[in-house]
Formats: sequence, structure tokens, C-alpha cells
Amino acid sequence: MPRGGARGGASSGRGAKRIMKGQRRHFTNEDQINQDMEKAEREEQWRKSRGQGGVGGVQPGDLPPSDSEESEETDSEDEMAKPKGVAHLIEIENPNRSNRSQLRKVTDDAAHTKTELSRREREEIEKQQARENYQKQHLAGKTEEARADLARLAIIRKQREEAAKKRELENEKAKEAATKKKS
Repeated sequence: MPRGGARGGASSGRGAKRIMKGQRRHFTNEDQINQDMEKAEREEQWRKSRGQGGVGGVQPGDLPPSDSEESEETDSEDEMAKPKGVAHLIEIENPNRSNRSQLRKVTDDAAHTKTELSRREREEIEKQQARENYQKQHLAGKTEEARADLARLAIIRKQREEAAKKRELENEKAKEAATKKKS
């Protein structure tokens, strides 16, 4: 029976580590990271002393090219890039395959063109505009519903005014009656 179990696709003997629930996980501590970095620096210094150069073949004393030379080199590097595999030996006429310059043109054109809205988005915007227009007309009193509301408000105001007058009359009568009783 394999050590790692039947699931997982790889047997445990081939370097596949599986962490099961409840088991400890191994984390690299800070001291180990610092030691590894120091070791890499010592190796780099050793290579420099032997004349092999640093990582990537760039010497610390090397200066980057000037701006005019750099722009010319980047253009030529894109065209003269080292081909990978055998792709440079086979001529491919795939219409779906595009160069970087063509991709840049497409993205530039896409940024300048106005994006068209879908039908649902357009309808949602139209509904919102219609709702706002209706609200403006309603506040101005131009809709039938607004006219009916204003008529109801006028009736209610009249009723309240009449009720206030009746109360005032009743209060005056009550005061007159109170003054008659006292005298």
C-alpha cells in the first residue's frame, strides 16, 4: 500500500508533500533567510574576484547606454530577439497571430472609440431619465397626479381653515359665558 494514500495523483516517495489536517507546517525562519542572502553575496563576490562577473553578466562598473543609443537598441532588440525553440525555422501564416505593434494599434484605437451600450443598459438609462423627467414635471404641477394632489391639498386647507374659525368662535363663546357667570 503506498504511503501517500490512493488520492492525490502522485506517490509520496517522489517528493510530493501533502499536508494533512492537524499536522505541522514548516516555515522558513528569518535567520535562515538572512544566511541564504549572505551566502549568495559571498558567491557573487567570489565570482567577481575570479573575473566571471555578477549575476546576468553585468559588471558593477558598467554604465547604461545613453538615451539615444538605448532607444535604437530597444527597437533592434525586439526585431533581433533570440528565437526560442524551432519556431524561427517554420513559417507560420496564422491570421489569428499578431505582432506587438498590431496589438498596440488595436488597444490605442479601442481607447479612442466610444463604447456602445447594450440594450439592457440603454433601456435602464432611458427609464431613469423618464423617471427624472416625470419628477420634474410633477414638482412643477404639470402632471394629472400633481393636479389631483394640489386639488386635495386645497380642499384640506379649506377644511382646516373652517375648523380653525369654528374653534375660535367656540372659544369666544366660552369666554363670554365665563365672564357672564362671574358677573
